[in-house]
Amino acid sequence: MPSLFRFLSVVAVIFGIGYGVVYALANFVHPKPREMTLTIPPDKFLKK
Repeated sequence: MPSLFRFLSVVAVIFGIGYGVVYALANFVHPKPREMTLTIPPDKFLKK
């Protein structure tokens, strides 16, 4: 039984670290908005 508790503790710690990383990325990283230009070749408009 103690090995089960140890396993669940390790899984909980890994989950907590992952949750913390996702939270930090969502709240503290602010991407810079910029314009994007994409050239589409004319043959993409032709129906086949």
